Amino acid sequence: MTRSGNIPINRSAPATASRSLRMLEGPREVVIPRLILVVTVFVLVMFGLVMVYSSSFVEAIDEGNDPAYYLWHQVAYALVGLVLCVLVVRVVPYRWLSNEMLYVFMGICIVLLLLTAAIGTVGLGAQRWLVIGPVSFQPSEFAKVGIILMSARVMCRMRDDEVDVRHAWIEAGIGIVLPLLLIFASQSDLGTTLICVIGIVTVLWMGDLPVMWFVVIFVAGVAFCLYATFGTGYRSDRMIFLDPFSDYYGSGYQLIRSFYAFADGGLFGVGLGNSTEKYLYLPESETDFIYAIIGEEFGLVGAVAVIVAFLLILYAGLKIARQAPDAFGRMAAAGCTVMLVSQAFINIGCVIGLMPTTGKPLPFISAGGSSLMGSMLLVGVILAVSFAQGDDSAVYRARRENLKVVRAADGRRAPQMATSHGARRSNASRSAGRQAYDGRRKNSTGRSKGRNRP
Repeated sequence: MTRSGNIPINRSAPATASRSLRMLEGPREVVIPRLILVVTVFVLVMFGLVMVYSSSFVEAIDEGNDPAYYLWHQVAYALVGLVLCVLVVRVVPYRWLSNEMLYVFMGICIVLLLLTAAIGTVGLGAQRWLVIGPVSFQPSEFAKVGIILMSARVMCRMRDDEVDVRHAWIEAGIGIVLPLLLIFASQSDLGTTLICVIGIVTVLWMGDLPVMWFVVIFVAGVAFCLYATFGTGYRSDRMIFLDPFSDYYGSGYQLIRSFYAFADGGLFGVGLGNSTEKYLYLPESETDFIYAIIGEEFGLVGAVAVIVAFLLILYAGLKIARQAPDAFGRMAAAGCTVMLVSQAFINIGCVIGLMPTTGKPLPFISAGGSSLMGSMLLVGVILAVSFAQGDDSAVYRARRENLKVVRAADGRRAPQMATSHGARRSNASRSAGRQAYDGRRKNSTGRSKGRNRP
């Protein structure tokens, strides 16, 4: 380890080795959150593959397919998601995330959302899937990434006075509000809409929006949720989570079977592959309710371990956001992180009966290609911000080192710019001069007293 905190790189090593060590380049405060994020996501994806097979092989056999049918599909989705993540981190220039290329990506997402509304495939009572040849996917999972990046871009341009308020509202209306309306109105996807709003609020918070605006957003959000829930018959039925046993074989059946799974799991679980609820008792056991199978096979310990993993992602992502090279990176990394983790906690809350079911999968673990690839894109954006820190780490480390903490008049700590090396040398010279002046003054005072002495 060098004095600057960087991990040393052997310049004589082959280029491939140097590229493999790129993950470890940068100061320790940059590298550690990056490693925590990468390792945690890798563990969750691998664990997800295991759980997809464990929870789906019964259904695959029942459908007349190979027992590993869902597993092989999930492996393919994971590989595609990995490629997308690497493209965002290593191929796409960081500046493209916030410049005009973002308009191209957002335009493609809006077109796909419009196509989904026009010719999309209906599944589970909602028209959210778009089929292009042999590929079926949910455009909303990719639009989430664009919405966060657009929110960060608009907020940064307003903060820097690059655009006036009118132009900012137009940009936000086309790049943020329009996709949200398409997701909510045409796809009837309240869950994704709420997750996007949570990410947008995070971006606004990181952008230092006045607190009064958050009060307005909160009141409007509560009113919207009440309207969306009780204004639609099938959504109001989801309030059955308050008492699922009142409709055992109806709308409360899925949640009751989830309770049974957690009850059977106990503290340490019944063991991997030994779940009984996956034998066609618990609907959607490999997708939206896979967390119940985790609780049954690995018990409370396994269920809590999954929560800890997402908390690690939250910690690492916010650390990366805090050390971002610019305001856009700070907002984008924080928004993507909170969006990802909030979806996980929403899914967990639905499965354990704390929230009405929203139909949102558990990131990295639930079966489903669109969710996994969209989650990997979010991770790619966060890592792109982290590597942008590493590329200019010396500049931003110097800026951080130029900050010192002083005590304000009210006792609180207030940041103040410290001096550079030249300024410190100048301060030292002034301090030495001040001491010499004090010495001369003391000698002069002594001589004066000596002359006045009788």
